[in-house]
Amino acid sequence: MFDTVIQGIFSSTADITLGGFLIGVGSALVLGIAMAFMYMYKNKYTKSFVITLATLPAIVSIVIMMVSGSIGAGVAVAGTFSLVRFRSVPGTAKEIGSIFLAMAVGLACGMGYPLYALIFAVIMGVANIVLTAAPFGESKKNEFDRVLHITVPEDLEYAGIFDDIFVKYLSQYKMIQVKTTNLGSLNKLTYNITLGKAGCEKQMIDELRCRNGNLEINITSQSTDGREQL
Repeated sequence: MFDTVIQGIFSSTADITLGGFLIGVGSALVLGIAMAFMYMYKNKYTKSFVITLATLPAIVSIVIMMVSGSIGAGVAVAGTFSLVRFRSVPGTAKEIGSIFLAMAVGLACGMGYPLYALIFAVIMGVANIVLTAAPFGESKKNEFDRVLHITVPEDLEYAGIFDDIFVKYLSQYKMIQVKTTNLGSLNKLTYNITLGKAGCEKQMIDELRCRNGNLEINITSQSTDGREQL
């Protein structure tokens, strides 16, 4: 029995038995649920994504079982899966990585190697938990870092117009985006800034309002846990 699991519970579509089918799909589902629990560790998530992550390996495994040995069917299935990317909202890097992990486990189970799928899932799960708990990859966060949005009239020459105010209240600043709004009648400027001292936002905003025609000004905290979309 152990040799069968090591060598594969089936090698082609013709060899798939009911027992092999149940082992492949069942092991994929169990591993998918385990990976869903591992993903929930110290991560923000939605119920729909967790359920999808839990069931995806079983779905992939049955697809692989059915197309095993058929090049034409395999190409057709690959084309179908590629449509999912264009019908979905962009996800974070970790969400996309978890989906690929689930698909890899489902692929191993569908090819008849549930033991290898288990070993792979355990290794990647432990690595994911350790890296999530550790400070690995975290950027240093300054409590005075902010994002500043300033709306200005379209005809205002904004290059350098706020520099004297920034020098007065900020230790660092950098323009990162310029975007038109209100059908092109307004420009929205976005800066990454570092406050020179705490509590100076009110005075800085008052001076900025005198330059931008009393239009909208918004200051928010910089988030180091932003969504890195893929």
